[in-house]
Amino acid sequence: MARTVKRAFKYRFYPTDEQAKELARTFGCVRLTYNRALEERTRAWHSERRRVSYAETSAMLTDWKKTQELAFLREVSSVPLQQALRHLQAAFTGFFEKRTGYPRFKSRKKSRQSAEYTRSAFKYRNGRLTLAKMRGPLHIVWSRPLPDGAEPSTVTVSRDAAGRWFVSLLCQDTIARLDSVDRAVGVDVGITSLVTLSTGEKVANPQHERRDRERLARAQRDLARKVKGSANRDKARRRVARIHARIADRRRDFLHKLSARLVRENQTVVIEDLNVRAMVSNRSLARAISDAAWRELRTMLEYKSDWYGRELIVIDRWYPSSRTCSICQAVREKLPLNVREWVCGCGARHDRDVNAARNIVAAGLAVSACGAGVRPQRESSRTGRSATKQESHGVICGASALRREAKPRTMSP
Repeated sequence: MARTVKRAFKYRFYPTDEQAKELARTFGCVRLTYNRALEERTRAWHSERRRVSYAETSAMLTDWKKTQELAFLREVSSVPLQQALRHLQAAFTGFFEKRTGYPRFKSRKKSRQSAEYTRSAFKYRNGRLTLAKMRGPLHIVWSRPLPDGAEPSTVTVSRDAAGRWFVSLLCQDTIARLDSVDRAVGVDVGITSLVTLSTGEKVANPQHERRDRERLARAQRDLARKVKGSANRDKARRRVARIHARIADRRRDFLHKLSARLVRENQTVVIEDLNVRAMVSNRSLARAISDAAWRELRTMLEYKSDWYGRELIVIDRWYPSSRTCSICQAVREKLPLNVREWVCGCGARHDRDVNAARNIVAAGLAVSACGAGVRPQRESSRTGRSATKQESHGVICGASALRREAKPRTMSP
C-alpha cells in the first residue's frame, strides 16, 4: 500500500552574479512587503479595532507599486510578494487561533532570506529550473533525483547566513508503506546517551556543537575584534556562520538516520512529551539540551511514522518513568539526576535510562490498547476536540489501564 504526500526536495545551487543580484533584490522586496503589510494590519487593529484581510493587503500592494517611493517593487516578480502576504495571513490565522504568537517584523540580518514562487512564476523542464525575471536556468546540484514524473507546485529559493544558496521544490511523491513488524520500542532521550531504547541499547550523543566549540569560540572572538560595518567584519561573520552551518548539518544528518532506523525497525515507537522550552531555561544544561535537539528528533519521528504506516505514541510528560520499577511497578519518592543506577525493594537493579525506556513502552502500549487517538497531530480532528486534548485523554486512559494491570506501591528511597 502506498500513500501520496507533498514532499519538499532541497538542493544547493550556484547562481550567476546576475541571478544573485536579482534574488537579493527579490528578498529585500519580499521582506519590505511583509513588514509594510504587518505594520498596516497592526495600525488598523490598534486604532480602529479592525482586522485587515489578505485581499485588502493585496490591494495595498498594488497601490504601493504606483507610488514613486516604492516603484522598485515592480522590478521583481509579483508572485513572491503575493506569497509573502499569504504567509502573513497564515501567521495571523495562527495567532487568532491561539496557536502562535503575534507575527514579528522580518530583519535583514536575523530573518531567513527566502522567496516563494508558484507555478506561474517558474518553468521546469528536463531538470532545468528557470525563475521569473531571469534569462537562464539555475545551476542546481541534483544530489538526488526527483520522483518520476514529478512536477513542482512551488519553488522556494533561500540563502543562509553562511552565504549558501538553496532551492526547495515541493512535489507530489508516492511513498510505499513498510511491511508490518511485531516490535515496539520505548525511547528515553538524554544528554550522555542521546537515546536509550527499551531493548537496553544506548545511542551515544555525538555532541556536534561540543566538538567544534573551540573552533567556534576562536571565530567569535575574531568577529568581536572587527570594526562594525567593515568588510573584514562581514568575512568574519561568514566564518562563524559556516561553523554553525556545519554543526547543524551534521546534527540533522545524524537525527535523520536515527529516526529512519527507529521507524523502519519498529511498528510502534513510544516517546515522552518533553517541555524542551522550559528545560533549556536551566543555564547549566541549556547548551547540551539544545545540541541534543530532542524537539527535532520528535518532529522527524512524527512525519516518518505517518509516511510509512507506523504508530508513534507520546505519553504524558509527568509520568514517573525513571522512578517506577519496571518489574514490580513500585514508585520511588525521589531519584536525583546524579543517581544513574538504583535498586528496588523487590531486589531488581535498574539502569536509570533503560528502566525509563521500558516503562515508557509499557505505558505507550497500554495507551494504544485503550483505543485512544494519541498520535501527535497539528490540526483539530473530526471529533471537534483539539489534538492536545485527545492526546491527554489517551494518556489518562492508558495510565488507568496500566494501574489496573499492576497497582504500584510507594517505597522510600
